[in-house]
Amino acid sequence: MQGSEFVLARSRQILRSAVLFAVALGACEGVCVVAAQAQGKLEAQYTASLAGVTLGKGTWIVDIGDTQYTAAASGSTSGLLKIFTSGQGTGAARGVLSAAGQPMASSYAASVKLDKKTDEVRMSVNGGVVKEFRVEPPVTADPERIPITEAERRGVMDPMTASLVRMPGNGSPMVPEACQRTLSIFDGRMRYDLKMSFKRMENVKADKGYQGPVIVCAVHFAPIAGFIPSRAAIKYLTDLREAESWLAPVAGTRVLVPFRVQVPTPLGLAVLEATHFVSVPQPVRAGVPTKTQ
Repeated sequence: MQGSEFVLARSRQILRSAVLFAVALGACEGVCVVAAQAQGKLEAQYTASLAGVTLGKGTWIVDIGDTQYTAAASGSTSGLLKIFTSGQGTGAARGVLSAAGQPMASSYAASVKLDKKTDEVRMSVNGGVVKEFRVEPPVTADPERIPITEAERRGVMDPMTASLVRMPGNGSPMVPEACQRTLSIFDGRMRYDLKMSFKRMENVKADKGYQGPVIVCAVHFAPIAGFIPSRAAIKYLTDLREAESWLAPVAGTRVLVPFRVQVPTPLGLAVLEATHFVSVPQPVRAGVPTKTQ
């Protein structure tokens, strides 16, 4: 596949990443409220590029309250990609915080419109178990596709929640252990793991907001179900060993989120990176007890 054909084939995936994760491939064991200043809010803007050429832009807002959390993202194609196609999308997840401060997702929805085609996913979740889900258009039947069983919809995270990392303890959350995890994700069409490991530390500076250290995690994609093993894209992603997620802190919490994600492709490096990354602690309302670890 050459030139613009490759761009068109990959544009939906790039846009979906910008919309659903706002800068995807992060990690999560949950958002949590942990002491009097554990609530926080992040407002961020990201740019998606391929080989240095801007393809899309997105915004992401994460709001962590006393007993609930929400995350919402929106994005659209821009720059050179608009010559070939136009697209936009939205995504959102919400849930409650458990007594230990862990997020318990209740719903997840995403919609990506690319030219005249629309891709939609809706899920209801209870305790890490996907109770109901709907995808449009439906997954095409194929004898090679690995089926998704009921067991594989248990103990999973939606992609939006999976972009948040919560670190336990009282010390700095900016430690290599933030990368040492395997994420079990179900996106409505595919069940897969993201296996993460520590790689190095870097320093970043957004045009507005955060400047300081980030933790760079190596990310390895491992498909579990819902995929066709013979597909070239699956083979490429499974063999890939150079994908990275750069994690930055959300003020007032022990939560880290992706500041930058980079994935090598045959046409060059695909990058999702924050240009604005503004996070602030949220005041605790009087008379409302806070969560503890």
